Amino acid sequence: EKEKGRKENHFMGRLENKVAIVTGGAKGIGYVTCNTFSREGASVVIVDMDKEAAEKAAQEINDKGGKALAVAANLTVAEAIFAKAVEKFGKVDILINNAGWGCKTPFLEMTEEPFDRSINLNMKATYFMIQLACKQMIKQGTGGRIVSTSSTAAFQGEKNGSIYSGTKAAIIAFSRAVALEVGQYGINVNCVAPGFTRTNNNGHIPGSIDENFLQITPTKRINEAQDIANGYLFLVSDEARQITAQVLPIDGGYSGTRAMQASQDTSMQVK
Repeated sequence: EKEKGRKENHFMGRLENKVAIVTGGAKGIGYVTCNTFSREGASVVIVDMDKEAAEKAAQEINDKGGKALAVAANLTVAEAIFAKAVEKFGKVDILINNAGWGCKTPFLEMTEEPFDRSINLNMKATYFMIQLACKQMIKQGTGGRIVSTSSTAAFQGEKNGSIYSGTKAAIIAFSRAVALEVGQYGINVNCVAPGFTRTNNNGHIPGSIDENFLQITPTKRINEAQDIANGYLFLVSDEARQITAQVLPIDGGYSGTRAMQASQDTSMQVK
């Protein structure tokens, strides 16, 4: 009866028989991604520093007939994360590097502590999670999909975001280099670059920020977590098997346009 309910209500099948690790998977974009992947048939390893939230998220998926494992860990113990995933599900097909830290400190006030934390959480952890994923996927011999989270801040200057922008740009650079080395093993390595995204995990950000972004966004709507999850889903699906070393901006178009003109109707043509 439980299996019947899974097929009728929960299971859609684009990721059938796949095992996905999602970091920062208990809240926000990661939480929505885990549920999206589960609905598509994947077994999901929910990695998060918040043990209670990770276990709650995993229980919700399991209660719906999906398969989820909560791993309460920070990314400095990456080997243990992969060991638990393989012990539970036997393999790893997908890695979503969703976790990170958004340091927002003015450049002239930056000190070594937040600088080092940004490097360790955004760059170092992502780099070695990718390395471990590649080693596991090569061992399996069945290829795999890796998607890491950059940001539109990697393309544009962001006030109070010098080190954040730097780490997010670095993720793109080393992902492209890694893609060149591991493509021969059937492993695709890509990035998504979200713009500002309103989630259930950033309610502390005032609504005035939304209005600022709406003014420069061609689609005239603010990102939701599902928008980013859909980008992840596409890049790990069979439809994207020939896409690697690429970056997918998901921001309603503002990073790809002269964004100030989104709210400007005046013609600039010389008469």
